Amino acid sequence: MFRIKGLPREAFTQYFAMKPEELARSGAQRVIADADRGFPCRISLEDARAGESLILLHYVSHDVANPYRTAYAIYVREQAPEPEPWIDCLPPVFEGRPLSLRGFDAQGMLCDAELAVPGEAEDKIRALFENPQIACIHAHNAAYGCFAARIDRHGDGA
Repeated sequence: MFRIKGLPREAFTQYFAMKPEELARSGAQRVIADADRGFPCRISLEDARAGESLILLHYVSHDVANPYRTAYAIYVREQAPEPEPWIDCLPPVFEGRPLSLRGFDAQGMLCDAELAVPGEAEDKIRALFENPQIACIHAHNAAYGCFAARIDRHGDGA
């Protein structure tokens, strides 16, 4: 069993009140979605709709003291709700996207990885978690490389 949860909204609230020049000083910027797809929010794990305001910022998704430390740009919707986790199912933001699934051990070292084309992600996640060394999986959009979500074990003492 697995669980996928968006990032906590409170981690980004300071950005929502910033003016453009303040955002720029912090390496972020406000953008308006110009389509209903292509602006994947990491809080709600769904795409922003055209006209919605988002913050584009640098985010450390794998904050470990080893060579696999990872950071990249992500979007967060300014009005994003923080939904309940997805248990044994995929969030809307995964739909139709090829994903890189990276399995890490408890020390944050990469153990295994899979590339999942649309329709394969659930099976690939389950296959990675068959390896008892894998503590969590990070999903990244395969084309752009940006962090999509963390996937944790769920149930059975996890």
